[in-house]
Amino acid sequence: MRASRQTFLNLFCILWLLLLLKAASCSPLPSGDDSLPPLLPSGLYKGHTCVGCVLVVSVIEQLAQWHNSTVKAAVERLCNYIPEKLQGFCYVLAELYGPHIAELIDREMNADVVCHSLRLCKQDPGQPLCHLYPPPKVGLSTAIWKAKRILKTSKDLKSTTRFSNLCAFPLLANLCEKIKYVIRNKLPFEDFDGDKFSTFPTLRGYHWRGRDCDDRNTTVYPGRRPDNWDVKSDSNCNGIWGMDPKDGIPYEEKFCKGADSRGVVLLGDSAGAHFHIPPEWMTVTQMSAKSFANLPMAFTDELDWPQFSEITGFLNSTIGGWTDSLYLRLRRRNRCNHRDLQNISQNGGSSRNLLNLMKSLARNQLLDNPAIVIYATIGNDVCNGNHDTLAHMTTPKEMLSNVIQALRYLDSRLPNGSHVILTGLVDGRFLWDNLHDRYHPLGQLNRDITYSQLYSFLNCLEVSPCNGWLTPNETLRNLTSERALQLSNVLKEIARSEKFGNFDVFYMDFPLRQTAEEWRKMGGEPWQLIEPVDGFHPSQIAAALGTSITWQKALHEWPQVLGKENPFNDQIEAIFKDQGGH
Repeated sequence: MRASRQTFLNLFCILWLLLLLKAASCSPLPSGDDSLPPLLPSGLYKGHTCVGCVLVVSVIEQLAQWHNSTVKAAVERLCNYIPEKLQGFCYVLAELYGPHIAELIDREMNADVVCHSLRLCKQDPGQPLCHLYPPPKVGLSTAIWKAKRILKTSKDLKSTTRFSNLCAFPLLANLCEKIKYVIRNKLPFEDFDGDKFSTFPTLRGYHWRGRDCDDRNTTVYPGRRPDNWDVKSDSNCNGIWGMDPKDGIPYEEKFCKGADSRGVVLLGDSAGAHFHIPPEWMTVTQMSAKSFANLPMAFTDELDWPQFSEITGFLNSTIGGWTDSLYLRLRRRNRCNHRDLQNISQNGGSSRNLLNLMKSLARNQLLDNPAIVIYATIGNDVCNGNHDTLAHMTTPKEMLSNVIQALRYLDSRLPNGSHVILTGLVDGRFLWDNLHDRYHPLGQLNRDITYSQLYSFLNCLEVSPCNGWLTPNETLRNLTSERALQLSNVLKEIARSEKFGNFDVFYMDFPLRQTAEEWRKMGGEPWQLIEPVDGFHPSQIAAALGTSITWQKALHEWPQVLGKENPFNDQIEAIFKDQGGH
């Protein structure tokens, strides 16, 4: 079983590489759009392919510079850094593209020129040539023309244009369908009993939802009320079961009865899923095999790190900062809440597509504990990569309709006594104000790429995560924030006026301003609250600080949401210390 699982993961990672840049953009997905691009560079959205090419070629060029080596040696070095299970794929690409990349870099052509000449960056008719670096002295068009002349007789290069969809190959067709299943449904790939919980960490497994403790029994899963007080087995996976031999009372009844047990569910976007690309992946001065050790895990978690996130994080962070989450605080408040978490988020999530995403929620109104549901689509209703970005933003009327539909769905699924917290949209002007003139990790070696350049490159390719905020156009930034405020006011009014049978509704602003103030008091800089590679998402530090602010607000304004503090926590930990792992 382990061998077959590992073989699958190796193949999965290789295919997932080809979907990576589409996920990395985190741009909002159209409502109800389940379509996926073909699994090859020629079929990927060309903007994402171009971004990937420019990033990789830049890293290769900088590796050669930093180690004073040939470009060929730099390509080999990069492949050697990649985990062994993926090295074969890297060497195939190196064989295919490496000689052309080396020849052009040796002729002092930059990554933009290389990728345009390799046809991995393409120019639409009437559109500008997109570039990350300043154009060569001869001009970008001329440089690309010269590069294409150098490569025009290459048989290997021509052969790359003949690829068709990998999923057409019979041996890979089934695997492709499984990948699509995970991406579309946001349900665990490995779930033998179909209860939406898993014993495997990635592929929407227990990094995203509490770990199943019996994946062969559909009545055993995190968050349910105990079956017969769990005298014989642990039906809710919180590690508390059996009977106290001193008095014959089941431990679950003794410690958890009347304890206000509740789970936490996040309905969110890439910020909630905790999107993160490690800066070590493109900072050659820090690069080593250790830098890429987490590559397979990152790919099979869609470049998200929910296990460290603000709402459902439960593991110590390995990506900087520290982990503090609403789930961990609820667990410390009441040990009976152990493992009762669900992170139902996706890159590109918005009020429009969250309606479909919510169908993966696992909650039984009759059998399960109540839940605290955080509804947090903090940007994608105003963020998109379109040049006419304002025309593609969610309107207040659409926001009202989308959220009301979502809440009605929740009312049909959540147990009575649940709570829903609507989180307002962020004011994304913070991003440009604090990053635009700083150097991106890719530009730190030669001090040649600022975030402003990166944003312009992504905007040109129409793959920007947020054209309205990641722009030098101050008027557009202000208009985007104005629409975000309008949508937040819709959420605020819903919380004030709408009533539901199984839960009450609260509203809170996204705590960016308070987070920045708290971080300044700790001696930090505002830019450290933003993910360094994408220049868009909240960093690990921001997530941890945001948890503290959210908790304090709930504690003082809505104490009923958090439930009672369990007086038996120490006894539970003493008796079941070996049962408390995640």
